[in-house]
Amino acid sequence: MSGTVTERLARLGITLPTPAVAVANYVPFVITGNLLFVSGQLPLEGGKPVVTGKLGDSVSLEEGVRAARLCALNLLAQARAAAGGDLERVRRLVRLTAFVACTASFTDQPKVVNGASDLMVEVLGEAGRHARVAVGAPSLPLDVAVEIEGIFELAP
Repeated sequence: MSGTVTERLARLGITLPTPAVAVANYVPFVITGNLLFVSGQLPLEGGKPVVTGKLGDSVSLEEGVRAARLCALNLLAQARAAAGGDLERVRRLVRLTAFVACTASFTDQPKVVNGASDLMVEVLGEAGRHARVAVGAPSLPLDVAVEIEGIFELAP
């Protein structure tokens, strides 16, 4: 996919949300060297959780994918803030670590997290291809279905 990140976002009809503020004793992101570490992001819209519950119980696979996509949008919003408002500074997404709230018998965590991975490639192009971890969790903050953190490489 050609064009800048900003052009791809516009072509996809995506407006990034306002980055969420930290609600405890941590910061939303840390930059060290050329690496940007973004704290876990939740599936929030307007600052409120929109996909709650557990996969394999009250949350469908489709809703889980939507939750992962929302987490990815919030990761990109934090990355933009960290990069001084310029997503063109993102050289690549290095890794996503995703947690999926689910029942003990649910095993489709990778399918859920594809919602985030696919969005990152749509927005960042080849720079959005990344290493990934997708694990099940018994519960997550605010009863959300998915939480995802990311590591990005930034240009100086």
